[in-house]
Amino acid sequence: MRLLLATICTACLMTAACDGESVRISSTTTDTSGKGVLKVIDTLQCPETIGVLTRKGTAHAGGATCLYSGPRGAEVTLQLIALSDQTVDVVLQRFENTLSADMPHTMAELRNASAEADRAEAAADAAGAQADVAAAEADAAAAEANAAADSARVRAPGMAIDAEGDRARVRLPGMSVDADGDKASVRIGGFSINADDSSETVDISSSDESVSIQAHDDAAEIRTRAPGDATRRTYMLTDRTPADKGWRLVGFEARGPVGGPIVIATVRAKDRDSDGVFDSAKDLVTLNVGE
Repeated sequence: MRLLLATICTACLMTAACDGESVRISSTTTDTSGKGVLKVIDTLQCPETIGVLTRKGTAHAGGATCLYSGPRGAEVTLQLIALSDQTVDVVLQRFENTLSADMPHTMAELRNASAEADRAEAAADAAGAQADVAAAEADAAAAEANAAADSARVRAPGMAIDAEGDRARVRLPGMSVDADGDKASVRIGGFSINADDSSETVDISSSDESVSIQAHDDAAEIRTRAPGDATRRTYMLTDRTPADKGWRLVGFEARGPVGGPIVIATVRAKDRDSDGVFDSAKDLVTLNVGE
């Protein structure tokens, strides 16, 4: 039942956190309704220092690129990208491919974990269907059935909980949980969470594609995108095990108005918590195009 409890906590708080050597993941919903219109710019503002970052030299490519250094050898590149005949998705996918290639071991782990997660989801769905049938049978026989020593059945307005051994089925308003052994599947609001304790994987996604998190052991890949036509996206790949060049975190913050151009700050850091590098990179983007 440890996985079930952890998964329910994840669903309720939209936070997955483990002690010791494992990865910590958190997700928050960003309300962009109160934010201003993103600016159209033709050259970057590149202050000498911002947060924990220090500019290296002067702007390059006619004011379209600035390089920064941070703690422990962290690197940030700020770029102004005209979309021209490219879509935002194509441009950002290219940046993702370049950054993820810096951490090939991490990507290989996550790809393998994704295949495991897909199998776990299918198994959880099947278990959920079986649990629904079992619950219906239990309701019909409740008046004359005796509860087993290792089972529990709870009914209250809007709530149904059935547990037997290492299987559990929970139905609450706006949330469902199906657990079988070390696998669990949670649906809450527009989010889906699939967890497999045996393979140490957690896969979180939203129905509107605004949040996608895949975690395995000490590695995680996170994508967020704000609603609306303007570009407000974040990508992050982290791992406790360093890549060949020592990177434990790579990613980008990208923002821009409809039609572009977009400002992208790419980050490479040797600390998974980024030593404030990612926050400073976001400040650079905000300085140039707004929130």
